[in-house]
Amino acid sequence: MNIYVLVIISTLLMFLATVLGAAFVFIIPKVNAMVERICLGFASGIMIAASIFSLLLPALDSTKHCFLVIMSILIGGLFLWVLDFFLSSKEKKQSFFFLAVTLHNIPEGMIVGLACALTYTQNSMATLATTLALAIGIAIQNIPEGMAVSFTLLEEGKGKGKAFLYGMVSGIVEPIFGILMVLLSHVLEPFMPFFLSLAAGTMFYVVVDELIPKSKVNNSNSGVVSFMIGFAIMMYLDVILG
Repeated sequence: MNIYVLVIISTLLMFLATVLGAAFVFIIPKVNAMVERICLGFASGIMIAASIFSLLLPALDSTKHCFLVIMSILIGGLFLWVLDFFLSSKEKKQSFFFLAVTLHNIPEGMIVGLACALTYTQNSMATLATTLALAIGIAIQNIPEGMAVSFTLLEEGKGKGKAFLYGMVSGIVEPIFGILMVLLSHVLEPFMPFFLSLAAGTMFYVVVDELIPKSKVNNSNSGVVSFMIGFAIMMYLDVILG
């Protein structure tokens, strides 16, 4: 299979899964305060699990320099802290979650692009099967992520149309950076641990600063329970589907 056909099919599958998840905003009725806390807690669990199992563990596996991973996490958090300082409260609410998930999707697209490049150079059916399995696994993970983006933005005051659009756009970076990785695989591959842990740092910052406090409004335990459910689901998808 042509390498560009492979990377386009793989990353478009991932993108369409994000679109599918974001489209749930049109299906589920208007969210009340209880459902809002549940959605925010669920999104927090998804993001933390995705950061650990999809980003940090692969980063640690691909480099012997643990210090690089630690510094990249801190740089990712520092980036959003600086953004937090310059943005107004309203802008922050509308930007943070979308930005963090979009940054998280960039290295996912790059990973699949790199897998496609390896499939092409090794010319192996086994490598092709591994690449497609990786793309399918990430696509399945992207469904709850797309839901998390659209519902969180809906709760921040966006209409359903805009919430869906933002959820969709958060996934478009995967085909873009997947193709870019194929074109520049020899140049970008050594920097993958940095990209992965940088994205994890941004996710941690958003969850701790924005989502968890809002999911605990009125000291409700619904946000905590939904956090654990979201974490368990995403951990299962990341570990089992790879």
